[in-house]
Amino acid sequence: MAPMISHSEAPMQNISHAVMSQRHESADSADDFPTPPWAARALIEHAVGKQNVSGLSCLEPACGRGHMSRALEGYFADVSSSDAYWYGFGTIRDFLTYPAEALSHDWVITNPPFRMAEEFVQKSLIVARKGVAILARTVFLESAGRYERIFLNNPPSIFAQFVERVPMVKGRVDPKASTATGYAWFIWKKEDCEKTRLLWIPPCRRQLERKGDYY
Repeated sequence: MAPMISHSEAPMQNISHAVMSQRHESADSADDFPTPPWAARALIEHAVGKQNVSGLSCLEPACGRGHMSRALEGYFADVSSSDAYWYGFGTIRDFLTYPAEALSHDWVITNPPFRMAEEFVQKSLIVARKGVAILARTVFLESAGRYERIFLNNPPSIFAQFVERVPMVKGRVDPKASTATGYAWFIWKKEDCEKTRLLWIPPCRRQLERKGDYY
C-alpha cells in the first residue's frame, strides 16, 4: 500500500498573484484591464521613436479611463480618445460600429479587448495614415485562423516583446500588481514594406513611470 502523505507534506498549490491574475473574461465582458502608462511610453521610446510621432495625431479608440491617452499626449500633437463604454474619459463611441473616416488620424494606438483585437487591427489600418500599434498578449501571434486573416498578407512591421511583464488588473492600474501573462506591441507602419522585425522592449518600467500614473 502506498504511504500516506500528511497534510504538511502534501504538495502546495501555486496560488501566487502572478499566476492567478491571468486574464479570463466572458464573451460579453467589457474587458476592462487598463494599461499602465509606462507601457504606452515604452512603445514610443523603444519601438516607434519620439522623432517619428512629433507633431502627429493619434486615436486611442479603447481609452477606458485615459491611462494610455494621457501618456501618449506627451508625444503626439493631438490625441483623440473614445471607448464603447463610459469610464469618465473621452467620447462614448464603439470603434467597430462607428463609421470612422478613412485615413483620419496619423496613428491608431490602443489596447483593445482581446476577443476583438483582430477587428480592431483591421479597422485601425483603414483609419490610420501612418501606423497602427496594438498592445496584446504575446499569444496573439498564434492561431492558424489569425494567420490567414491578418498576418499572411498584412504582417506587422515590428513585433515588440516586453522583457518585463506588464501587469494589468481589472478596473484599475496597480503599482503592486504582477502577472503571468506576456504582452507585446504589434506595430504596422504603412510606409514600411519590409519583413516583420523582432524587437525586445528592454526593462524600462522604473525609468518610464511618472508621479500620478496610478490613480
